[in-house]
Amino acid sequence: MTAAVPTLIHNPEQLEARLQEIPLQPGVYLMRDRDGNAIYIGKSTKLRSRVRSYFRRSQALSEQKQLMVQQVADIEFIVTDTEAEALALEANLVKQEQPYFNVLLKDDKKYPYLCITWSEDYPRIFITRKRRRNNEKDRYYGPYVDTGALRRTLQLVKQIFPLRQRPRPLFKDRPCLNYDLGRCPGVCQELISPDEYRQTLQKVAMIFQGRSQELVRDLSSQMQQASANLDFEKAAKLRDQIQALEQLNAHQKVSLPDDTVSRDAIAIVSNHQHASIQLFQVRAGKLVGRLGFFADVSPAFNSEDLLQRVIQDHYATVDDVEIPSEILLPQAIFDQEIISNWLSHRKGRKVALTVPQRQAKAELIAMVEQNAHYELERTQRVADRNQQALQDLAEILDLPEVPRRIEGYDISHIQGSNAVGSQVVFIDGIPAKQHYRRYKIKDANVREGHSDDYASLAEVMRRRFRKYAENPDLPRQEDSAFPDLVMIDGGKGQLSAVVEQLQQMDLLGDLPVISLAKQREEIFLPGESLPLETDAEQLGVQVLRRVRDEAHRFAVSFHRQQRTAKMQRSRLDDIPGLGFQRQQTLLAHFRSLEYIRQASLEQLQEVPGIGKSLAQQIYDYFH
Repeated sequence: MTAAVPTLIHNPEQLEARLQEIPLQPGVYLMRDRDGNAIYIGKSTKLRSRVRSYFRRSQALSEQKQLMVQQVADIEFIVTDTEAEALALEANLVKQEQPYFNVLLKDDKKYPYLCITWSEDYPRIFITRKRRRNNEKDRYYGPYVDTGALRRTLQLVKQIFPLRQRPRPLFKDRPCLNYDLGRCPGVCQELISPDEYRQTLQKVAMIFQGRSQELVRDLSSQMQQASANLDFEKAAKLRDQIQALEQLNAHQKVSLPDDTVSRDAIAIVSNHQHASIQLFQVRAGKLVGRLGFFADVSPAFNSEDLLQRVIQDHYATVDDVEIPSEILLPQAIFDQEIISNWLSHRKGRKVALTVPQRQAKAELIAMVEQNAHYELERTQRVADRNQQALQDLAEILDLPEVPRRIEGYDISHIQGSNAVGSQVVFIDGIPAKQHYRRYKIKDANVREGHSDDYASLAEVMRRRFRKYAENPDLPRQEDSAFPDLVMIDGGKGQLSAVVEQLQQMDLLGDLPVISLAKQREEIFLPGESLPLETDAEQLGVQVLRRVRDEAHRFAVSFHRQQRTAKMQRSRLDDIPGLGFQRQQTLLAHFRSLEYIRQASLEQLQEVPGIGKSLAQQIYDYFH
C-alpha cells in the first residue's frame, strides 16, 4: 500500500526547499492536495514572497486560509512577464480547475444571459440560463437581474432590426411570413449575405454593450447620408430605428452631475448563507444594464475576495470597448492597482477603480447596495419557503431528517413503444438539472403493443442503484449522490414493483421510497394499503407535486425525441450503404426526413461523408 504524501506544513525541510525554487517574479501559483487536485490558485507580483506568507506563523490568516494551508502537499508556479498577464492567467486557471478554496461565483442559472453566436455564419440571438464555453467567438452579455426587462428589450430589438426569428427554417424552399413583414431578412434562404447580416447584429450588440447613444449617432449619420442621396425609404427606416432606440432607454435616467463619463458601480451585501452582488452600468447618465451575481458564503467569508473575483470574472469576458472609464467600488480590494492597469491596457486608456467619497457617487453606490439587499432578501425568502416545505414533508413522511436530495422517477411510452424512464433530482427543493438522467428501457418484454410500467420502473431502479448493490461497503448516507427520498410517479402497483426491486438489492432499509398518484395527489408508503391523510395544498405535498410533474415532463420529452428519431430512421434504414453515422449527419444537415426527400442530387452531395454514388442511391430511393 502506498504511503500517503505528507503535507508541506508537516515537512519543514521540503517546504523550505520548494519555496527556494519559486522565483521573485510575477506569476500564478497553484496549491495542490495529496491527490494532486488544485485547492487554491493565486497570483502575485513576487511569487516567492506571496507563497511564503501563507506558511509564516506570524502571518494572520483567515480560518479558511489556515484550513487550506494544512492540506497543501505541493506548490506549482507559472511565471509571467507582467502583472496583467498573471491576472488573466489566474482567472482562466480558476475557471478550468475550480479549486475548492477559491471564492467562486455560483453558476446555478439564477440569472439569465443574452447570447449572440458569432461562431455561426448567420448568428443567433437568444436568452439562456447557462453560459456555455464551447466556442470562444460566441458572446454572452449579463447576467441580468431583471429577466422580464431583458425579454422585453430583446422583443423590442427584434422589432427595430430585421433579425433571424426562428432557430430552424419553417419551409425548405421559401421564407416564412416574417420575411414578408420585414421582421426577418430571409436568413433561411440566404437572401442576405452573412457579412450584411452580421453588420445588423453588430448594431444590436451595441445596445447590450451599453453603447446605445453611440449607435444612435451612427444611425443619425447614416440617415442624413441616405437623405442626401435621395434614398428616402432607407432614411425613413433609419429614422424609425432611431426613435425606437431613444424610447427604449427613455425611462432609465440616472441623475449624476457628470453624464459624459461611462462608469460601473458595484456593491455587495451578504448574510450568513448567501452573498448578493449587483453591478450597475451607467452610460451618459443612463442606467443601461443591471447585472447580478450570487454566491454561497462560508464561515470564513471574505467580502474583499468575492468582490475581486466578481470584477476579474466579469471584465475578463467583456469586449474591450465595453470597459468603462471608471469603476466605483464599495471598498478597496487587494489587487486594485493591478486590475486597474490590466483594464487600462485592454481599453487603451485610463480605467480608474475608486471607492467614492463625493456625495453623488457615494449615493450611486448606496443605490446599488440597496438593490443588492432587496435581491438577497428575495432569495432568502425563497430559500426559507423551500426549507419550510421540506420540513413539512419530513413530518408528513416521518423522516428522521429533512430530505435534501429528492429523486423523482416516471415512465413514458405509447402502448409499449419507445418506452423510456426519467430521473429528476431536486436539491434543497430546487431542480438540479445537471443530475437528471434518461433511460431507454431495455427489457425485451416491453415492446410495441405490450407495455409494463412495473417492469420498466424495476429496471430503472436496478440500473440507478446497481453500484450500491454490487458494493455493499460503498458509503451511502455520506454519499451526496445517494438520495434522501425516492418518489415514484404512480400508485400502489408502481410502488410495489420498486419496493420489490430495492429489497432484492438490499437497499430498502437505507432508501425511503414513496409514490404520488395523480388524480387525488395521494401519497402511498411501502406496505400500506391506504394513502396518507394529507392536504394536496400543504407545502410538503406541493414539493412532491413539483418533483412528480418535472419527472413526467422530462420523461415525455425524451419519449417524443425517441419516437421522432425512430420514425426518421425507419425509412433511412432501408437505403443500402447508409449507416447510422451517415443517417445522423444527414438529419443534422437537413433537419428532417421531409427535407432530405425534397433535396436535389447536388444538395445531397454537399453533405460531408455523402459521395456521388451514395447521394444517387438516396435520391433514387425517394424518387
